Amino acid sequence: MTALRPERDSSGVPYDEQYASYGEPGAFEQPGAFEAAVDHLADPLTDPLPGQRGQHPSPWFRSGPAEPQPQPHPQLQEQEWYDPEGYARDWQVEQQQQQQQQQQQQQPQEPTYEELYGAYAPRRTAPPVYEPIAEAAQPQTQPHTQPPVDDETVGLRTSDTRRIVEPSAYEPEPERPTGGRAARRKAAKKGAPQQPASTAPAAPLSRVEARRAERARKPSAGAVASRGIGELFITVGVLMLLFVTYQLWWTNIRANQQADGAASDLQERWANGKGKPGAFEPGQGFGLLHIPRLDVVVPIAEGIDKSKVLDRGMVGHYNEGGTKTPMPDAKKGNFAVAGHRNTHGEPFRYINQLEPGDPIVVETQDKYYVYKMASILPQTQPSNVSVIGPVPPGSGFTKPGRYITLTTCTPEFTSKYRMIVWGKMVEERPRSKGKPSALVN
Repeated sequence: MTALRPERDSSGVPYDEQYASYGEPGAFEQPGAFEAAVDHLADPLTDPLPGQRGQHPSPWFRSGPAEPQPQPHPQLQEQEWYDPEGYARDWQVEQQQQQQQQQQQQQPQEPTYEELYGAYAPRRTAPPVYEPIAEAAQPQTQPHTQPPVDDETVGLRTSDTRRIVEPSAYEPEPERPTGGRAARRKAAKKGAPQQPASTAPAAPLSRVEARRAERARKPSAGAVASRGIGELFITVGVLMLLFVTYQLWWTNIRANQQADGAASDLQERWANGKGKPGAFEPGQGFGLLHIPRLDVVVPIAEGIDKSKVLDRGMVGHYNEGGTKTPMPDAKKGNFAVAGHRNTHGEPFRYINQLEPGDPIVVETQDKYYVYKMASILPQTQPSNVSVIGPVPPGSGFTKPGRYITLTTCTPEFTSKYRMIVWGKMVEERPRSKGKPSALVN
């Protein structure tokens, strides 16, 4: 059995006395009674000071005449706030939205800027246009994630020879001619500056295409062979140029040094009483040849060996076999010598410039032998040894005498033919009497 509520609380005051101020149960039905009761129960923190209750009404209800409230629409008053079919309708809308999102995800999406260009070019976009209303209505899509790129793909794509050219988003429009039809025709005839056609950006290469482009960059076997042959020709050309430089320039320097050394040694032996006329060994110097018109002073050595005599810048005396000729001191005979016309000192390079009567002097240890140029044979075969005979044919000499013959190669820089210069002795002068007038003047 449930115990009845006690008639009084712990304070000992009956409930009827405690709640007597609230009036009878039906007292709140009177106008303004409920507001007065609530105003009586206001929060002490917000309760106005004594005497200001009318100025600062309770925050819950305000005493005084009630403010007019807007009347709801009659149809809204009749409609009940609770909608029993609302849950089912909301569920159907949610299902439709999910289906639309799935269809959008299944449809192929256009490639984004990052997929097309990646890191090749900076993205240049126009300022965004904000549409608050339309933005709220659009369904939310999943953010696009760029697939990871490995090092091999990056290397293959960067090796492509093509370049992605991004069209400028802010290209200025070409200027149009103003005026009528005649002005436009005149501008067209003059040739208005044409706007360069914008090139569409090339799509990025796949891995297979990048490998093909890399293989295409490698040179073919024919290109490698032609390149090797070209390099070989260049090397051979450089070597030939160096050889020509050596032959035309360095050999002259070296031969002149050796000839000057041989002349100094010869004069030193003469000063010491050595080098008497007689038989000489091959390559041994025994005299000096002077050609004043050409300013030539060159040692004369025994023999015509190239390495021992001619290539050392000296002239050689014919003294072997069928080409043996007498020495200058012989009472009769043709003293014949040979020398280079080009390279290795080239002592006989300009003998073609000698004229009849020009002196040619042979100096020995005890005498000077002075000859005068008589005639010249511009060209003959190398096998024609009669030009150094006792009475050379074509020289103009008719009987034996004391002659001199100078032989050299011709044309220049070749050895196909021989050039011959002949001279006749006009004076034999001892060294004790001094130099002949041909060397003094």
